[in-house]
Amino acid sequence: MTLIPRTDLDVYPLCLGGNVFGWTADEQQSFAVLDAYVAGGGNFVDTAEGYSHWAPGNVGGESETIIGNWLARRGRRDDVVIATKLKGLSRESIRKSVEGSLRRLQTDYIDLYYAHYDDPDAPQEETAAAFGELVAEGKVRHLAASNFSADRLASSLRIADELGVPRYVAVQPHYNLMERESVEGELAALVAREGLAVFPYYSLASGFLTGKYRTANDVEGRERGDRAGTYLNERGLRVLDALDKVSAAHAVDPTTIALAWLLTRPDVVAPIASARTGEQLPALLAAAELELTEAEVDELTAASA
Repeated sequence: MTLIPRTDLDVYPLCLGGNVFGWTADEQQSFAVLDAYVAGGGNFVDTAEGYSHWAPGNVGGESETIIGNWLARRGRRDDVVIATKLKGLSRESIRKSVEGSLRRLQTDYIDLYYAHYDDPDAPQEETAAAFGELVAEGKVRHLAASNFSADRLASSLRIADELGVPRYVAVQPHYNLMERESVEGELAALVAREGLAVFPYYSLASGFLTGKYRTANDVEGRERGDRAGTYLNERGLRVLDALDKVSAAHAVDPTTIALAWLLTRPDVVAPIASARTGEQLPALLAAAELELTEAEVDELTAASA
């Protein structure tokens, strides 16, 4: 387990993503994945109020509902760190969203509550004050931000300090071997300076880094095929070659190596990855125990440059 800086939250270094719950995994399948994840030592689950609104017939909240049902039926609330996210950052939106998430999750507190996206229409002072109220009321333990620019994240931290309210302790950016530019630079410097934890999402590049998408035929008709297919180029194939080489040396899946590489990045505490079935979990969990050599890290980093 790893302690999230500035918190009392000890988390497993692989966070289970809940975006597939209610989408490619129904409730029974989702329960099986959650059971297997916890049995494998995991304790950190990430979701959002909007998951999975994109699936036909869904309206959003399906993932939280499934997780809430699992927590209630298994009696595991005290054993699991729950992270969820809201969209609108006005005080009214925040109050409405947190009550909805608490109801669906069947809990009276959220361990890590993210601003899912920046909201330029909501004054940051209003957002910080509203989040501070939630922490004071015990409805939220700690706060975090996802998809923020470095400038907006910096100003939100400053305003929280000026108001004397809790600040964000973590960020959740789009970050993996194929997507590095938005993190490595100004945001990384800010994160290091402010002592924030990093929880990358799309850690496997929509499945591309599992190695199962290598030709146009591989992506055709797949749920995430269109997104994974964007990486089928010279650089993407170079990354897959490097993953193949390192995974062969450790006798593990490329999935494990891709996640293990993220765990070598500065301030990354736990990559977020999802599983549709319990059979997919061992390759994810193995990343928490695998140590790459410096040469292997350098090879993967160079291949993805």
